[in-house]
Amino acid sequence: MMHMAAAKLAVWTSMICLFLFPGFFPAEAELDAGPAPIVSYSRQQPSSVMPVIRWKADLDAVSYELEVFGKKPAFVFPGQLSEQHVYEDGRIYTNAVMLDLDQIVPGHDWSQPVYWRVRAMNLDRQPITEFSSLTALYGSEEQPARHAPVPRASFDEGNGTVLLYPVYSFIPMPDAAQYEVEVTDGIPENPDGTEPSAHRIFSRVISNANLYDPEARIGTYYWRVRGLDADGRPVGIWSRAEKFRTDPDDQWEIGVFGDSISHGGGNLSYGPADWTYSYSHYLNFPVINLSFSGDTSASAVERFDRDVLPFHVKYLLIMTGSNSIRADVPPEDVIHDLQTLQEKCRDHGIIPILMTLPPLNPSNIRKAFSEDTYGDWQAHLAAVNEFIRTQPHIDTAAAFADYSELPYDLAADGLHGNWRAKQMMARVINEHIGEFVTDLPL
Repeated sequence: MMHMAAAKLAVWTSMICLFLFPGFFPAEAELDAGPAPIVSYSRQQPSSVMPVIRWKADLDAVSYELEVFGKKPAFVFPGQLSEQHVYEDGRIYTNAVMLDLDQIVPGHDWSQPVYWRVRAMNLDRQPITEFSSLTALYGSEEQPARHAPVPRASFDEGNGTVLLYPVYSFIPMPDAAQYEVEVTDGIPENPDGTEPSAHRIFSRVISNANLYDPEARIGTYYWRVRGLDADGRPVGIWSRAEKFRTDPDDQWEIGVFGDSISHGGGNLSYGPADWTYSYSHYLNFPVINLSFSGDTSASAVERFDRDVLPFHVKYLLIMTGSNSIRADVPPEDVIHDLQTLQEKCRDHGIIPILMTLPPLNPSNIRKAFSEDTYGDWQAHLAAVNEFIRTQPHIDTAAAFADYSELPYDLAADGLHGNWRAKQMMARVINEHIGEFVTDLPL
């Protein structure tokens, strides 16, 4: 009740200021902060009834909150939700969203625009920016040219963008209850259809907008996604098919091998296909990412032969053990697994380069994943890193030497470093890779 009373008092105060001080709250002048819109729909080029709106990503955001207004409000506060909105969504997990204007503003006169604004939120769903400026959106009654989710993951487009274990990410549809992701070994023969492709080799139905492929993909493939209703019936058609290639014939020299810290992703909401949160993307030399989210040091040993050997790499950057340590695996077991990986590399003419493990933050891990961390994890981590430092290694953990726990501004979820942390790790690797790799132009 006090919150509502305070909000009403703020509204009345602002109204008084509007009458006594004209122009005191000009919407455009006050709403400069927040993520900048990067897609607009004009009167000359209106959107369909189901537009995708985008804004510049805030790299520290975990999620975003969006407001849509049926008409331009007389005033809005840059740091507060408005009672004048006709639609609000505080659970948007990327810097874009698809809207259903028929549901938000049914019967709207499209000679006039609607308006939207967005702000960035943290792990506790508290704002970390003000709202963006009000942005006009001119729509129409036209149906979308392609009634389908919009793929976000684009592989093979820069360093660190080739994943042995792909992650398929897309902008969801507002009228779908779930999604089916399909992987094919050829171009789908029915690009505008709703039936499975004859080239299908894998599919899975999910309720969110990211699918971590459980299988290694060696070769050339395509992936696409379609919306489904709650009963599994198609909503619209398949998205466009996206091609990706993970092929030993590309003669990779250096591989990255590890768990989710190396696989990529961060800030809870961003996966390995969000390259900003991958340290491989910041390296000064090409690598193939052979990492697998959820790996332990034991599972890394188990999958080494099938996942590493086909690529005939000369060097392997190895970072594994964090998941083992936080699950109370004894450090001597993790060290034994690392020694086994070293032996396997040398047996096959690969130069192993161990990398030290960054610290954790158990309270943020618990908040993000509802998972507990072994209480004496720091002693176990120190023992493993002490061993690694006696071996041919790159001391990536040195970048975090000032922290006993990984701070929020380096890893919102306490485990997966954000863009800052990944850049810090990449900087150390770039500085020291020349100590091992002497036959490549770095």
